Amino acid sequence: MKENRQRLQKAGFTLIELMIVVVILGLLATIVMPRILNRPEQARRMKAKVDISNIKSALGLFKADTGRFPTTSEGLEVLVSDPGIKGYNSDAYLDKVPLDPWGNRYIYLSPGVHSKDYDLESYGKDGEDGGTDNDADIESWNLEE
Repeated sequence: MKENRQRLQKAGFTLIELMIVVVILGLLATIVMPRILNRPEQARRMKAKVDISNIKSALGLFKADTGRFPTTSEGLEVLVSDPGIKGYNSDAYLDKVPLDPWGNRYIYLSPGVHSKDYDLESYGKDGEDGGTDNDADIESWNLEE
């Protein structure tokens, strides 16, 4: 019985150990959170890059199944619902067509101007073609990978 009690006492955390962990987490939060919270635009731009990469992967799967990329008129919606194309995977390629982090549609053009297969881009914060800094476009042909 004495052994069981000693084993139980060793199995748990003491109040001091838990308080030390809470203090360390608090210190980390006060150091890291301001850095994250002061960069919302950078986070949005990164999300747009990730979205474009995911859409590029889905477009690659679509081409592998059907032998071609979607046309401009079919758009990215073809990655969500079956248009009756031979070889189309009925499980779809995306759950839904994402909007960019600013609430706008991604621009898709096939064949592309900058790439022979397709161009895919977000117009950035201002929602207009071109721009600099936070308003700069995020383009599939210029992603840093």
